[in-house]
Amino acid sequence: MNIAMILDEEFPPDPRVQNEANSLIDAGYSILLFCFDYKNKPEKESINGIQVHRLKVPKFIYSLSSLAYSFPFYRWFIQPKLKDIFLQEKVDAVHVHDIRIAKTVLRALPNKNIPKILDLHENRPEIMKYYEHVRKFPGNILISPKKWKKWEEKLVKKYDKVVVVTNEAKEYLINSYSISEEKIAVFPNTVHPSFYTNYEIDESLIERFEKNFVLFYLGETGKRRGLETAIKAVGLLKDSIPEILLVIAGKSKYDGQLKELVKDLNLIEHVSFEGFQNMKKVPSYILASKVCISPLHRNLHHDTTYANKIFQYMSLGVPVLVSDCTAQKNVVEKSGAGLVHEAENEKDFAEKVFELRQNSDEAKKMGENGRNFVRTVFNQDITSGNLVNLYNNLSAKN
Repeated sequence: MNIAMILDEEFPPDPRVQNEANSLIDAGYSILLFCFDYKNKPEKESINGIQVHRLKVPKFIYSLSSLAYSFPFYRWFIQPKLKDIFLQEKVDAVHVHDIRIAKTVLRALPNKNIPKILDLHENRPEIMKYYEHVRKFPGNILISPKKWKKWEEKLVKKYDKVVVVTNEAKEYLINSYSISEEKIAVFPNTVHPSFYTNYEIDESLIERFEKNFVLFYLGETGKRRGLETAIKAVGLLKDSIPEILLVIAGKSKYDGQLKELVKDLNLIEHVSFEGFQNMKKVPSYILASKVCISPLHRNLHHDTTYANKIFQYMSLGVPVLVSDCTAQKNVVEKSGAGLVHEAENEKDFAEKVFELRQNSDEAKKMGENGRNFVRTVFNQDITSGNLVNLYNNLSAKN
């Protein structure tokens, strides 16, 4: 079976797309990945067995995508390109990553009878409410999360199968849109075993932090990620744990406010903004840390998803501290990999950090629990079964 994956972003990087494609390739399927290109990359290339075909599009298309369910401009530009692809390539199934392009794909398909799979990377109608460009003029006039939600309901009903990130997201679709359980497969954002079996240690980085009690955060740093909570908690802890250091490997437009908060709380020596780091360095940052954090704010999106970072943390045996967003709370409590704090509560966050600092044996055990959970229960090799079974069943019917 030739599966056409459609991604209206550049590739690489996209760990979820990479993991799904590799799982299906390992199961004997052929993957043609059609993605966008803004930077004049090769039109065609093979990446780890994925046959990547790039559509060269102008950068303004990225901005138009947020208007996909307000105005038809995005569809007018992309639909003819996709239709040409479907006419030129032998496609037995189409797998669409996220809803921005999902309506356009349906209209571009010459053969409406092939299996159509919609992969929801996140609850986009909900998370859009927190995007700055949606909250500010003119986005607050032109972009309607309510319209996106209406189209999400239409699309999950029009597509033959739906793939989601968590069991919580599956329950949300079942309860919100009366979708049958059999129609939905869960493919979690997990860690490929190569992350924790094939890495190099940056000894200079380990030595740099060896005298600190490091709290480590990896990823985008926007307000909803909860780093204000972590920074304020460091302010509460700096006297009882003088060697505490919050290390942030990531960035966003919100960094200015975060740095101003650090300055106001006189925490310059206790917070280090590292910026985005090459993934090769991430294992060293994790191993240099005492606690790894994910202090997300609570909302419907965060409650039904979790990021790769918590599994990257866990896979290397470092205890985690996460906010009580439902999905990440459930996985941490199930695995015994760390502690949970109330979202946006710096006092509770600080108390949990102090507990981990004072009970090093228990913290070490939590780290081991996390490592064992990822390596024996929750890595890509194990969790890919639902996705592979979905395609096996489709193949048997066709």
